[in-house]
Amino acid sequence: MRFLVRDRLLGLGDDYWIEDDRGTKVFLVDGKAMRLRETFELKDAHGRVLIDIHQKMFALRDTMVIERAGEPLATIRRKRLSLLRNHYRVSLADGRTELDVSGKILDREFAVEYEGELLAVVSRRWLHVRETYGVDVVREDADPALLIAVAVCVIHLAEKERED
Repeated sequence: MRFLVRDRLLGLGDDYWIEDDRGTKVFLVDGKAMRLRETFELKDAHGRVLIDIHQKMFALRDTMVIERAGEPLATIRRKRLSLLRNHYRVSLADGRTELDVSGKILDREFAVEYEGELLAVVSRRWLHVRETYGVDVVREDADPALLIAVAVCVIHLAEKERED
């Protein structure tokens, strides 16, 4: 499954659609303005909230939290002791599962893996439309909404780190 994301600097109040490879609007990233912490919602085409994304308020490192139906689903932060600044760790709520995100985050060229197995690839290379990148979900049993939320979070954290 391939999804197309219009590349914007993710900031408060930014809303944008994510389309499938046929141009059908599938997900809406709804940036929430006027909140104490940076917050996004990933909604389906009918406006139902699938995933809540917010910045963790009191953390030593910048951390994003992904929730589904009010329950924690994943926590994302830059990997500690990484020589490369473009390496993030996604800890799923079960406490045992971790996803690795690595590559050129700011260039929108990176991969999401679980125990060395590729789950999704984020890339601009496939596309000829400016300011757009693709999220290609490789495994059929993977959760596309979660992987898109991971991509949104990692890009947001990398952009924020670059600004600091």
